[in-house]
Amino acid sequence: MGYSVWPSGRLHLPESDDVAATAAAKAAMAEHAGWYRPDESPSDHTLVDIACEARASITRDGDWIEFDHDDEGDPKWSYQAMAFYVAIAPFVRSGVVDIEGEDGARWSYVYADGRMTQHGWNGWDGSVEPFGQYVDLPSQDD
Repeated sequence: MGYSVWPSGRLHLPESDDVAATAAAKAAMAEHAGWYRPDESPSDHTLVDIACEARASITRDGDWIEFDHDDEGDPKWSYQAMAFYVAIAPFVRSGVVDIEGEDGARWSYVYADGRMTQHGWNGWDGSVEPFGQYVDLPSQDD
């Protein structure tokens, strides 16, 4: 059960900020019920280490992190995954992460200068902003 997702994208998040971004993501995820439990993982010190909590695979390329589908885990969307993407925003200079849901819904997290905005309709909770209220699916005829 759950809502499968396929993330992809690239963010400029300096390697020097990785530990702080990871701590922020862990704290934010811990505020929501779900799979992630702080300090239960033997290795959760970098964003790459906690990538599965973002329902993604993350690789670091210098000051950039690249997101892809988590082929090894169970990439089901959750409030914890959403909290991850929100929490890293202050550390991101620029970039976009696109999410495709199992039903074909597509939304993006667009980052610029430490801020993040959601573009599109989140197919998991029907929101148009992180942790937002449900809204009807926008008409495809417009």
